[in-house]
Amino acid sequence: MLKVKNLTFGYTEKPVLKNLNFSIQKGENVSIIGASGCGKSTLLQAIYGLHHVEGKIFWQDSQLLGPNFNIVPGEDSMKYLTQNFDLIPPLTAAENVGKFLSNMYPRKKKQRVNQLLDLVEMRELANIKAQHLSGGQQQRIALARSLAKPPEILLLDEPFSHVDHFRKNNLRRNLFSHLKQEGITVLVATHDSTDALSFADKTLVMRNGRIISSGKPEELFQDPKNGYVASLFGEVNELPARLFLADQPARKKVVLYPHEILLAKESDWKAVVKNSFFKGNHFLIQVEFQGKDILFESQNKLEKGSIVQLKIPEEILQKRLR
Repeated sequence: MLKVKNLTFGYTEKPVLKNLNFSIQKGENVSIIGASGCGKSTLLQAIYGLHHVEGKIFWQDSQLLGPNFNIVPGEDSMKYLTQNFDLIPPLTAAENVGKFLSNMYPRKKKQRVNQLLDLVEMRELANIKAQHLSGGQQQRIALARSLAKPPEILLLDEPFSHVDHFRKNNLRRNLFSHLKQEGITVLVATHDSTDALSFADKTLVMRNGRIISSGKPEELFQDPKNGYVASLFGEVNELPARLFLADQPARKKVVLYPHEILLAKESDWKAVVKNSFFKGNHFLIQVEFQGKDILFESQNKLEKGSIVQLKIPEEILQKRLR
């Protein structure tokens, strides 16, 4: 188990991480999600041992110590994949993946390298030098290299940020299935809601250096603490509750996803269509209602300036009061 207790750290007197406490079971996949600058990357660096922090970090029964105690920063049981990749440009893709594998058994080494190149769909580019690879290809090679010697804990910082969208989904499925099968504990710092929802066993939501919400991804999505948490999973409406529930105080908000707002044949809530955005299997409709912009989903494109009538199930409104 990974345990983080009272973790605080700042590059200056102003803390970037503020009294963080959480634990992660061995083999769990945990996503860390939040806006830019919230402390996600710094948290991974602190766990890896790149910063001398206040508080304590434990893996199993051992306390992990920072650079004030370790001549070479970092932990042997961990691999930390940064956004810089850190490949060796003159070496080929295969040579980069196998750089730290023993040469004593060349056949086994080649098999391992090929296995990992297949995992990240880079086998056909095995003999291309890293300096001639695109950013996305380099990122996939860096992912493969981080697994050459399987770590106990893998720390991934925006691991798919440079990968083409059409290739990203299959890569994620293959990679996270492999990590789960191998029992590797994974922490993924990400902006991408797909990483947070589809593959994580647990999600930590960070804001201004603090963990403001945590739990299973489906729980956070279905019952977000506030509009900030909901917005990390996609489009969201955070609106005054009085728009729909007249008896609510002015401070109350209601948090609604676009798919929860429906079209009605008859309703007291009439809105004016401002825009229709094509999203593939549906349109995202932007309307104005009592001076507020609202987003909802429609199977059809709606004419700009037309009047539509909206409805929201009562149970959803009551559930999403904040």
